[in-house]
Amino acid sequence: MRTISTILSTTVFLFAIPVFCSAQNIHYKKIDNGIIVYPINNNSSIGKQIKLNVISDKIIHAVITSADDFSLEPSLMVIPVKSKPEYTVSEAGDYIQLKTHALIAKVNITTGQIQYQDINGKNILEEKQNASRLFKAVSNDGEASYQIEQIFNSPEEEAIYGLGQHQDDMMNYKGKQVLLLQNNTDVAIPFLLSNKNYGILWDNYSITKVGDIRDYQPLSSLGLFSKEGERGWLTASYSNKKTGEIVVKRAESDIDYSFLSDMKKFPDSFKMADGIVKWEGKISSGYSGLQHFNVKYAGYIKIWINGEMLVDKWRQAWNPGSAVVETEMLKDKKYDLKIEWIPDGNESYLSIKCLTPIPQADKNQYAFSSESGNEINYYFVSGANADEVISGYRTLTGKAVLMPKWAMGFWQSRERYKTQEELLGVVKEFRDRKIPLDNIVLDWQYWKPDSWGTHEFDKSRFPDADGMIKTLHDTYHTRLMISVWPKFYTGNSNYELMNKNGFLYKRNIADGRKDWLGYQSTFYDAFNPEARTMFWNLMNKTLYKKGIDAWWMDATEPDIHSNLPIWERKQNMTPTYLGSGTKYFNAFPLQNSKGVYEGQRKENPNDRVFILTRSAYGGLQRYAAATWSGDIASRWEDMKSQISAGINFSLSGLPYWTMDIGGFSVERRYEKPNEKDLAEWRELNTRWYQFGAFVPLFRGHGQFPYREIYNIAPENHPAYKSILYYNKLRYRLMPYIYSLAGASYQKDYTIMRGLVMDYAADPKVNNIADEYMFGPSLLINPVYKYGVTTRKVYLPEGNGWYDLYTGKYTKGGQMITANAPYNQMPIYVKDGSIIPYGPEIQYTDEKPADPITLYVYGGKDGTFTLYEDEGLNYNYEKGAFATIQFSYNEVSKSLTISERKGAYKGMVKDRTFNIVFINPKKPKPLNFNQKPDKTIQYNGEQTITKFK
Repeated sequence: MRTISTILSTTVFLFAIPVFCSAQNIHYKKIDNGIIVYPINNNSSIGKQIKLNVISDKIIHAVITSADDFSLEPSLMVIPVKSKPEYTVSEAGDYIQLKTHALIAKVNITTGQIQYQDINGKNILEEKQNASRLFKAVSNDGEASYQIEQIFNSPEEEAIYGLGQHQDDMMNYKGKQVLLLQNNTDVAIPFLLSNKNYGILWDNYSITKVGDIRDYQPLSSLGLFSKEGERGWLTASYSNKKTGEIVVKRAESDIDYSFLSDMKKFPDSFKMADGIVKWEGKISSGYSGLQHFNVKYAGYIKIWINGEMLVDKWRQAWNPGSAVVETEMLKDKKYDLKIEWIPDGNESYLSIKCLTPIPQADKNQYAFSSESGNEINYYFVSGANADEVISGYRTLTGKAVLMPKWAMGFWQSRERYKTQEELLGVVKEFRDRKIPLDNIVLDWQYWKPDSWGTHEFDKSRFPDADGMIKTLHDTYHTRLMISVWPKFYTGNSNYELMNKNGFLYKRNIADGRKDWLGYQSTFYDAFNPEARTMFWNLMNKTLYKKGIDAWWMDATEPDIHSNLPIWERKQNMTPTYLGSGTKYFNAFPLQNSKGVYEGQRKENPNDRVFILTRSAYGGLQRYAAATWSGDIASRWEDMKSQISAGINFSLSGLPYWTMDIGGFSVERRYEKPNEKDLAEWRELNTRWYQFGAFVPLFRGHGQFPYREIYNIAPENHPAYKSILYYNKLRYRLMPYIYSLAGASYQKDYTIMRGLVMDYAADPKVNNIADEYMFGPSLLINPVYKYGVTTRKVYLPEGNGWYDLYTGKYTKGGQMITANAPYNQMPIYVKDGSIIPYGPEIQYTDEKPADPITLYVYGGKDGTFTLYEDEGLNYNYEKGAFATIQFSYNEVSKSLTISERKGAYKGMVKDRTFNIVFINPKKPKPLNFNQKPDKTIQYNGEQTITKFK
């Protein structure tokens, strides 16, 4: 038992007030906004001290340390929260209890276990009892730290979401492993959201495993049998894919060609660019149950187990993909295994690792395990629903500042526009064809070949960048987003300036590595505040002062050199200004965006910042940054995986997400396609554009073939017609979409909504990975299979649903087969919806949203709030915005348009609302030329309209 003198001599706290439970025992003491508990069994699986801070009635901050003092390091992710919530502290039996108006947090005095309960004492979440934590002392680059682990109990029916953006086509992560490791196409955000209406924000920046945290094992951990039946290996055959001749045949027990350094493992006589590899034999497991296989791949990969194809994928060599697949196996039973791999070029990657079934004792739990941290540090966030939980996340990490309104329109991009003439020509073609457009994106290499990091245009290809930008703005009413990497080539003046001030990571230079263009380079240290300031000043001097509108912050994982082992990636960014690369690995994109956001707002306090970044971290939303899903492939399965990737990203608390419509990396069969491949390419892009029109940000991008609508298909082709239709529909929906953006700031709303957000009471939605709500009204169902004209759609319980196009009504709580002709994606509207459509426009600020056509869907009461502001500046932060609430009452069949609240410069004071009323017995199509049921002239005063 620790004495009073020991406790007071080893712990220093401001506002600490000891609480004497008896003359001999102190179990806790009060501090400002909380308590510190001293567990009796204070070992490495419990911790010496447990601090609980009350952030709000619904948010508790838990910090557990194995040291004598708590760390004083400020969080990069969490901002200070000014609050003085009321709470009480009491001791009863084995527990110290902290109670707010909404929560109870209880700490077991002996074991240190924490339980979180509602105000009635019902458990919401509890840490696992006994051995639920781990502190393992480690040293990273001479820095003292701990590997840390925290386990939580999880009831069987619980589903967990969030945790960033991942490409494994999974929605519910219960029973799975999620690796929080920044990588091209994978985004690490340490916020977990439960269908039990709570969240965990894990305040740690190192590489972290969540869920089933066991290490994936090599393939040799399974029983392996060769093609001939010998135990211990598979039969690997390396062949020439043209002749079929086997070059090398050998025994292999592991398939692990994960990184550049693994290329030497291949047979010397095998020419990868001309080759094909097959592994054949049988596998067995020592356990019955669901086996998980983690596949990292580049090139074409197919895997069969017992004749069932589990993997059929492709990815370009320089950016390997990943897949997690499952299969049931019986203990000691042998299963046929066949793997067929066609590498992509002279360097290609493949690894297959496995996890045996979760032990029975560990099934109803999940854990966080991080490589480096001073202490276990997390926030428990509760709410009545998922929206309240996400609001709690933003209370901790910052408001989602509003993007400029034009960012909600369509952006055209490609890899890459090589000249000024080419870029302007594309925008002119859009305007001539009357294809709506707001933003053109200039990707990398607008600089001279040896001048990466100068941010200067190559005058031989962009002779008048200032004039180009002026033409975009004044003639074509189009914004320009430009690519800026945190990367510098050696030898140029910006490199020398950053280097002279000690602002660069130097290991990549010391190792003499060259990038894929043949030059030496490195990245700047975004953790250094002075380096961030200098980085922005360089951007400002050569780009922002020219009139650049927005920033494409690429490779912010940081991808200093692609396809290196993780230990080398950490080494390449060590030391950071704050500490080792191991400790701060995942937080680079947050700090990089912070510097650009703060720099631009200081330079120009009026115009809204807009950043697109390839990676993200908790809190990124406060820096006006959106994230795209990286360099994904142009394949149907990759399109499908974007659905769950985008939903889970949004469930992680960040509302702005997008993707490369059509995929970035393209199979060679599409570059010079035959008739069959061209037909598939056009259909793939058509389906992807249909999907892309209903994510928070609408953006086409990719490698050749070019992604402009007129390069995909001629204007008389159904692909062209469908893409144009959904582009125009997106712009018609701008009053709806911008209102969702406004709500994301004003009310912490989420635009792209997993079904669990609105239908948590319907257990059938927990695992649905291919449907989502776009705002409160639209159920989006992308079509991700080639040649199909129907798809299965689950209509959630609790609402009736209208077909968007026909107005036909269908009851909820059932699976239906929805029509999905080539030119149309199934979209359903929930009853009680009120959807505002604006006039047809070519860009977002072409004209005011007047008249507005209100589609009112009867069958249930409903509301919608129209949000409007100036669209380009930060006056909304000062209250310069207006809202109009629409309310439909089913009993009285009436629509109330409430008195307008608020005002802003340029507001439309007198406007027209054309109202189309639809009910289950009176279907109406989506047709903006049809005669409205009512027309209301609105001057800001309340008006009530009744329907027959």
